[in-house]
Amino acid sequence: MTQTSEDVTWLTQEAYNQLKAELEHLSGPARVEIAKKIEAAREEGDLRENGGYHAAKEEQGKQELRVRQLTQLLEKAKVGEAPADNGTVAPGMVVTVAFDGDESDTETFLLASREYASGDISTYSPQSPLGSGVNGKKVGQDAEYELPNGRTAMVRILEAKPYQG
Repeated sequence: MTQTSEDVTWLTQEAYNQLKAELEHLSGPARVEIAKKIEAAREEGDLRENGGYHAAKEEQGKQELRVRQLTQLLEKAKVGEAPADNGTVAPGMVVTVAFDGDESDTETFLLASREYASGDISTYSPQSPLGSGVNGKKVGQDAEYELPNGRTAMVRILEAKPYQG
């Protein structure tokens, strides 16, 4: 199976190492810890009314989901440098757009996997409607994307710079 550029998640070496360490922790020590919690709660008796058991099982489910998400992400990940600072929108760039070409109605966001999301800046995935609409466009170009209600919206790319973290 060949991968398309949409299937690939570009990560810096630092981000890759951080996600790999999280995966190793969750699939190793954290998995053992949650199994011990479940066993301790199971020994308390009737499982139907055992809140600790149900909470531990729910925590285990969330943890296993995260393990699957990280495994899939890291399988598709390509470690590389930041995108070129050439005015073309690409994953790993901070993009400023004007909605409907109105430069008083703008938004600046990071075009990246949600694994990069931080409280500092909004993050849009390259697979999101807005992200896929602007990806590959150059500064000054217009981009259309589909809204959840099925209508299309237009933005003008005002700026695209590599994310500095």
